[in-house]
Amino acid sequence: MEVSDIEALRSAAGEAALSAASAEGDPLALATRLRAAGHDPHLVSLALTQQRLRRSAAIKLGSDASAMLFTIDAVEQATRNTVATRRASHLAASGATRVIDLGCGAGSDLLAMARAGLDVTGVERDPVTAAVAAANVEALGLTDHARVICADATEIDLNGYDAAFCDPARRSGGRRVFDPDAYSPPWSFVLALAERIPRTVVKIAPGIDHDRIPAGTEAQWVSERGEVVEAALWFGPLADVPRRATLLPGATARDLTTARGAELTGTGDREAPVGAIGAYLYDPDGAVVRAHLVAELADQLGGRLLDPAIAYLTTDELRVTPFARAYRIDTVLPFGVKRLRAELARRGVGRLEIKKRGTAVTPEQLRPQLKLSGPNAATLILTRVAGKPLALLCEPSAD
Repeated sequence: MEVSDIEALRSAAGEAALSAASAEGDPLALATRLRAAGHDPHLVSLALTQQRLRRSAAIKLGSDASAMLFTIDAVEQATRNTVATRRASHLAASGATRVIDLGCGAGSDLLAMARAGLDVTGVERDPVTAAVAAANVEALGLTDHARVICADATEIDLNGYDAAFCDPARRSGGRRVFDPDAYSPPWSFVLALAERIPRTVVKIAPGIDHDRIPAGTEAQWVSERGEVVEAALWFGPLADVPRRATLLPGATARDLTTARGAELTGTGDREAPVGAIGAYLYDPDGAVVRAHLVAELADQLGGRLLDPAIAYLTTDELRVTPFARAYRIDTVLPFGVKRLRAELARRGVGRLEIKKRGTAVTPEQLRPQLKLSGPNAATLILTRVAGKPLALLCEPSAD
């Protein structure tokens, strides 16, 4: 896609093509109808692609997506509306007024910050993506608070900004980049940015090595509907605690129903106690595990680890928590396919949820070997305790 394509989509003819391309139906048949109706064939192709990208983006961006333009990469890298809104609110509450958004992509964070009343400038090196972001600012009526410039983030004049948001590119050649030094802009630029503008927040890969997190920085992992969707570093006056796990509404726990979600904080460097298997097992949310806050969760539950290297907790009595899914342990068996198959057959289990930590066995490999049959359901948790593989037959607690 070229900048001229974005301009074409923003024209009257482009808007008409986009509207017509929103109809339901087979894409090939729809393309034929649109061309027969007199729409330019190139615009038809662009409009159909945009409607497909809009449908994908709606998972993250909700109704905003229907008015926005995208590139494929921009959809993949866009921040969810729920996350962007919370971040923008935090920045506004910190006293920030003028923000530089480095690597703004299609503009999901840019738009959220503008809606929060911040004056924000988005910077995007790729001309097509910059044109997309500018179009989105205009489409959503936020030009009074936001603007986009096409430039290299490392060459921007930062004078006059009292806050910065940076979302470094973490893909190269279509593959994910895990080494912060290989981000674009690189880690050295990120650290220097935080020195120049203390009120800085940086989006990072959730799998970042904790050793790369600067001292005095708050590292946050965010989970939505049980999936870790983002991690971020908060610098300077934005840092409140060393580690934070944020669960947005709709995450794993059944009692997490408030609009604010739930948060667990701590130092991220503590060890949880280890003890015998109790009556209940807890599978912590991924954000808790990534933030190294399992010990803090164990404190809340009055629980203990089954194994010091594996993030499963256990208690003798049920404790309700938004930060983990609880299971009542029914049977504990040494792991073995034949033994497990016989036990499941005896119970008439035909529907089996398989969860695992600390074992090389995969559900995809194991399931066909179990030859499940019957009307009943169960949960199988595979793990390791003191080096020995175990199979725990459980049922979700009624939390």
